[in-house]
Amino acid sequence: MPETRIHESDVVIAGGGLAGLATAIELLDLGRKVLLIDRSTEDRLGGLARESFGGICMAGTPEQRKLGIKDTPELAMSDWKSFAGFSKDDHWPLEWAKFYTRNSVELVYNWLRERKVTFLPMVAWPERGLFVPGNSVPRWHITWGTGQGLILAILAHLERHPRRENLKMLFRHNVQGIEASAGRYTACHGIDETDGTAFRASGSALVIASGGICGGNLDLVRKHWNSDFGDVPPVILNGSHEYADGALHHAVEASGGNLTHLDRQWHYAAGIHHPRPSRHMHGLSLIPPKSALWVNARGERIGPVPLVTAYDTRYLVERISMQPGGYSWQVLNYKIAKKELAVSGSEYMTDFRDKKKFSMIKNLLLGNDALVKRLLDECRDFVSADNLPDLVKKMNRLNGDEAVNLNTLKNGLQAYDDQIGRGSSYMNDDQLRRIAHLRQYRGDRMRTCNFQKILDPDAGPLIAIREFILSRKSLGGIQTDLKCRVLNRSGGIMPGLYATGEAAGFGGGGIHGKRSLEGTFLGSCILTGRVAGKSIFYE
Repeated sequence: MPETRIHESDVVIAGGGLAGLATAIELLDLGRKVLLIDRSTEDRLGGLARESFGGICMAGTPEQRKLGIKDTPELAMSDWKSFAGFSKDDHWPLEWAKFYTRNSVELVYNWLRERKVTFLPMVAWPERGLFVPGNSVPRWHITWGTGQGLILAILAHLERHPRRENLKMLFRHNVQGIEASAGRYTACHGIDETDGTAFRASGSALVIASGGICGGNLDLVRKHWNSDFGDVPPVILNGSHEYADGALHHAVEASGGNLTHLDRQWHYAAGIHHPRPSRHMHGLSLIPPKSALWVNARGERIGPVPLVTAYDTRYLVERISMQPGGYSWQVLNYKIAKKELAVSGSEYMTDFRDKKKFSMIKNLLLGNDALVKRLLDECRDFVSADNLPDLVKKMNRLNGDEAVNLNTLKNGLQAYDDQIGRGSSYMNDDQLRRIAHLRQYRGDRMRTCNFQKILDPDAGPLIAIREFILSRKSLGGIQTDLKCRVLNRSGGIMPGLYATGEAAGFGGGGIHGKRSLEGTFLGSCILTGRVAGKSIFYE
């Protein structure tokens, strides 16, 4: 049999995403030797965080105070509990939520600033809440440079670390299982995919930081589909990482570890097929235009509560999943698109990613023509026409059917435009009320049209975007206590075994409950990584 390569270190970390990197840095700071194992190539170190928009939820930051935003950990916790809808059995998720809101500035914000990460001065305000309160104030801090800038700053810090020689990294290594010795779960094994050789790695502790279940195995997404969303949509796009496949979740479970809330998944409502896919069903997540009309496969406006982003992402996913075909259209015009359309990630938001201040300000003021033209040219889910009959023909041609009814769509658009035409004193449409509410905050006013009619001939051409549910993050996962120690099915500790980031449901096997305040994903990866490092050191 081929020889198994043996690796030893003080601590072994399975996964090189943001949570794994934060854990490694904390351990290096404390003088430990670390072996970091990742399945990707070195240029993709950082995982899904590298592709993200880079927004982080924090309460009580200098950026908030400069804007006059009065925020406290207590207010953040009240909002968190409201949005999460914790059950009576959610002991550890609730404890982690309390820990996050109390420590987001000290353990996340200050840590990032010390590593040269900066944020845009305007704090964003997603997930305000629809039927229950969400974010009472803006808390979403967008990293200057998006998620790519965040990871590059952390990697630069890692390379400058005075104990850099204590870190060894293995790439293209697929961790497939964990092992116990003398009652401690401190080793893992797998395959070096560069040459097919088996390997085994061991230390005094093993950290699972391998991400969630929402990317590499869409069958798991379907298997654990939340019943609140109705039937599983025929098409689900992948907005997660291709190696977030749940393999180490099941390895932990096979060793007696407890998995919780795998049906709590954070999907997005406005996914489109990636023009250059790098993985199965690869999708992009749009930040949907607020002034577009959201309609179903037949062209009927989705209601009775009109769909508007920035309030409750879970509700958007729930309503669209229950529509005919399990997908939707957004209908708008070019003027709305260049003002409001964005992509949730670093790949298409190049001004943010590449830190081009002048271009970013120009696009905010005048509209992002380059982005809209790029999406129209590259993305098959975009269609455009100078008039509505031609637009509907293209929508149906794209879908290969005659599902969209011209008169139905026309009546819905005309009724919406007529409301705008009557003037603000007589607008009685909930979407327009929400637009008015959004525009009260200057961070949204810059990116939201001032009651723009969709069928306005001077604002064309018309655009329709076919949008699918896009998988993104697992809100459930490996259950942990407040020291990131993995718990077994009886609630006891599995000695030597830790879990961080999305693998641990971002803390406790489900820190977010049913919904996220948004931006708590990256923040939780850093938070749990730091806690795991300290816990291992002081064990």
